[in-house]
Amino acid sequence: MSGTPDQSTRSRRTDGGQLVKELRGLPQRTTRELRERWQTLIGTMPPGGLSRDLLMRVIADQLQEAALGGLPPAAKRKLAALTRNAESDAEQAGSAMLRLKPGTKIMRAWRGTTHTVLVLDDGFEHHGKRYTSLTQVASALTGTHWSGPRFFGLVTPQQPTRGQKSRDGSE
Repeated sequence: MSGTPDQSTRSRRTDGGQLVKELRGLPQRTTRELRERWQTLIGTMPPGGLSRDLLMRVIADQLQEAALGGLPPAAKRKLAALTRNAESDAEQAGSAMLRLKPGTKIMRAWRGTTHTVLVLDDGFEHHGKRYTSLTQVASALTGTHWSGPRFFGLVTPQQPTRGQKSRDGSE
């Protein structure tokens, strides 16, 4: 096989004038016309809640990819590997939280006071009040939204970058 592109690739890549014309015409199309063009290019109807802007962006991307070629196979493989790694990392982060048995007591010092939370069958108890999640307890203690498992040290937090303060004010 020679190193030159085949005829279909050459004709696709040399029709830049038509591509520019179609891209410039997208804003003048009605939403219905954009949805029909999406269906022609992608083969399915677009999701119902997409804005005109997003419809145009996806259509423009598809048109450019068809005219100019998509990512090289090596780049596609690299993106797929990065996606797999990110999904794996997310699964591991979710499984890093300890499983808490009813009766377990969780303690956390916050602003000079030690708080004890009791794990129940159906939630948590702090100072006689019941909560359905640790996040609710953390929010009640701090007055702001916190991840309950992170607040109580049940997952490993990401390290703040140098010079950046953590949420509790320490460096």
